[in-house]
Amino acid sequence: MFVADGAGTAGRLLVARFVLRGHRVTAATTSEDMVDTLAAWGARGTVMDGLDAVSVGVTVSAARPDAIVHRMTARDAPGTDHLLAAAQAAGVPHVVVWTPGTAATHRLSDPEIAVIEAGGAVVAHHGHLDAAVTATVLAVERRTAGLLRCTHEEGPR
Repeated sequence: MFVADGAGTAGRLLVARFVLRGHRVTAATTSEDMVDTLAAWGARGTVMDGLDAVSVGVTVSAARPDAIVHRMTARDAPGTDHLLAAAQAAGVPHVVVWTPGTAATHRLSDPEIAVIEAGGAVVAHHGHLDAAVTATVLAVERRTAGLLRCTHEEGPR
């Protein structure tokens, strides 16, 4: 399991949930200072520049994950493009991207469409962090594809 931006608030929750469910987690951050913290949370921490294709490619390849969760703030191209290219090059079969907004109100960006076309999932969420974490974990474990909606009232759907 590879979590791109595992050091933010949501990333921490994702790392914790994946570790608790027995996944081997590599979590990327832009800060060298966070690597030890990620290790304390049970993940292998690594530094990656999401806007640099080489950095993303090398980092994903070294992690050898079976899935990628994309939480980087650089969700639009080129960040998503770099992760998709790295996933393809490393043979990673599943990518899940987080995006703000619900499916009812969210208009997919070109990079998000590319994720879905590659067989991945987009988790559109608004205000319910735990529901989005749960939806993401389930999307990874079940290899769910397409647009998933999470709202503060309903949780994952």
